[in-house]
Amino acid sequence: MPGVGLLCRLGSRLLSGGRHASVLVASETGMGKRGLWCVIARNIGNNTTWWDEHLSAENAEFLKKITEEEFRAQIASKMCPLKDEPWPLHQWEPGSKRVGVVALKLGMMPLWTKSGEKLPVTLLQVEDCHVLKYVPKEETGGRNACLIVGGKTGSPFRKGQSRLEMYREIGLPPKQKITSFKVSDNAIIKPGTPLYAAHFRPGQFVDVTAKTIGKGFQGVMKRWGFKGQPATHGQTKTHRRPGAISSSGLGRVLKGKKMPGQMGNYYRTARGLKIWRVNVKHNILYVHGCVPGHTNCLVKVTDSNLRPYRDHSKNLPFPTYFADGDEELSDELYDEKVFQFTEPSIVFT
Repeated sequence: MPGVGLLCRLGSRLLSGGRHASVLVASETGMGKRGLWCVIARNIGNNTTWWDEHLSAENAEFLKKITEEEFRAQIASKMCPLKDEPWPLHQWEPGSKRVGVVALKLGMMPLWTKSGEKLPVTLLQVEDCHVLKYVPKEETGGRNACLIVGGKTGSPFRKGQSRLEMYREIGLPPKQKITSFKVSDNAIIKPGTPLYAAHFRPGQFVDVTAKTIGKGFQGVMKRWGFKGQPATHGQTKTHRRPGAISSSGLGRVLKGKKMPGQMGNYYRTARGLKIWRVNVKHNILYVHGCVPGHTNCLVKVTDSNLRPYRDHSKNLPFPTYFADGDEELSDELYDEKVFQFTEPSIVFT
């Protein structure tokens, strides 16, 4: 067995010489009447470790605590963007396009109008949302510039060095979700500016984009709502089958045919959703109806791009709401049709 002997000699040289630190070769041999009978070789090319693999539980908790305190200080330092050499601010013009926010989906609850109508709303919380980067339209290759926005503080121990370097330059903690928004030239905001729920106002319409809940590979009855075939009358193992998918003369399957396949786990946009209430204190938006995604997922919220609502942003804070600005807001903002529980339900005249 000359090949096995050559492999054993190669393994012994690698183990003795130590020239290749990333390659580990282990050999086990057994001697019998017929000589060499077994060789086991193992190659490990990637020897990465977790950030806390060689730390004790106390040290890991200490690092997390120190990191959280540093992140709070960084976020607090960005609370007053108008005092830290802000970029020039412009007025709203027809065709202006504002930046959006990244929000956390909390769940659903009901609201009531003053006439007694029940309104299902979804709660979206804007948590630690900041502008991270400005990309001019010369680099995007389009007609509009772009703003990179990040939402919700994430862990720095599971981010790459190149991504962490970007956050160090801005002076902000890492974000769980990063997305881009196309803006007009008069709606550009300086990187590091925080975004709040007061960026939107009650009565306005927004578009919400998120990844739908993944259902896996499903059949036509669950995916498209097919009725299915009869349970009896000669049906054999075709009760949930789609049946015929084309005529005999066509010879091919038409594009867009409803057939079994992947259900969910792709991005969808709910357009033209009205905002009924804004909680300025806790940065919560009360959006009409349901939005894509599961609870605790991160969604994109922008001004509605539907034609009837494109010019509604002229009465909104432009380019965004600044907490250190001159505008003073109450903790709760309601649409004029929403019933407030602080008011009496019955008025006697």
